[in-house]
Amino acid sequence: MSVSVGGDAILMEGVRKRFGDDKQALDGLDLTVARGTVHGLLGPNGAGKTTTVRVLATLLRHDEGLVRVAGHDVRRAAAEVRRRIGLLGQHAALDEELSGRQNLEMFGRLYHLGGRGAAARADALLERFGLVDTGRRPVRQYSGGMRRRLDLAASLITEPEVLFLDEPTTGLDPRGRGEVWESVRSLVGGGTTVLLTTQYLEEADQLADRISVVDSGRVVADGTPDELKARVGRDRIDVVVRDGARLDEALKALPFAPAGADVDRDRRRISAPVEDRMASLALTVRALEEAGIEAEDIALRRPTLDEVFLHLTGGRSADERTEVAA
Repeated sequence: MSVSVGGDAILMEGVRKRFGDDKQALDGLDLTVARGTVHGLLGPNGAGKTTTVRVLATLLRHDEGLVRVAGHDVRRAAAEVRRRIGLLGQHAALDEELSGRQNLEMFGRLYHLGGRGAAARADALLERFGLVDTGRRPVRQYSGGMRRRLDLAASLITEPEVLFLDEPTTGLDPRGRGEVWESVRSLVGGGTTVLLTTQYLEEADQLADRISVVDSGRVVADGTPDELKARVGRDRIDVVVRDGARLDEALKALPFAPAGADVDRDRRRISAPVEDRMASLALTVRALEEAGIEAEDIALRRPTLDEVFLHLTGGRSADERTEVAA
């Protein structure tokens, strides 16, 4: 891997991109991604995530601002940027009838590695992603997780410095997602920088060293997962009552309710922020006992990334908010 010296892997300053007269996809977006990290890019549909990735990958020209990838300006040195990046889109770009090895060799030849070079690179990638035993089987016989790992391997034919993963595990079962996560961790351990967009908040929590939340074409929050969770506020206590018919009684009986409490009637759960973890737990147990209400479960926890996401974006897509404002 040929790594550029100095600076961040990705730098975007004041980036704007408009489609037509009334669609501002990026509105002064600022983004910095450190080398050798996984950086999550989260946001509601229509927030500008895909546009951001397309600009960074030289697939779309921005209107204003500075964009540098692997130390090179995407406008002035697009060819240099393309030599240093890999892109894994939402849909696999594999030939179903070819074997895994044949797919990788084909991509190697397209990148002008030559016959021997493409074969050697295919062997190395099959080994790296645990696909040696299946490398000669046609891709149509692969599981979802295996296909995605092969697609990820194909995006690494040229050993990119920076890899863009656009919702890499969409549609995969938990085992398939776990396989892809392990592959991503291995890549970053080897020095690759990963920009990850995902709809799975758990995925960002598992993989990302840092997260930027994008809304209406701007970064509205940036930090580590723990830092973003802290922005939502206090710890929370969850109470699941055994008898759903008594949920409203429990809500009135609890010392922290109803102010700030969320009620999920389908799950028979009350969730609310608390100041003092242990004191709140003791007060909750005592209040339920005095009211004669049986709890199925009581748990203290920190805010989740899902709650961070809803807190920062209001829980609606950018398009939905535009329609409401209109």
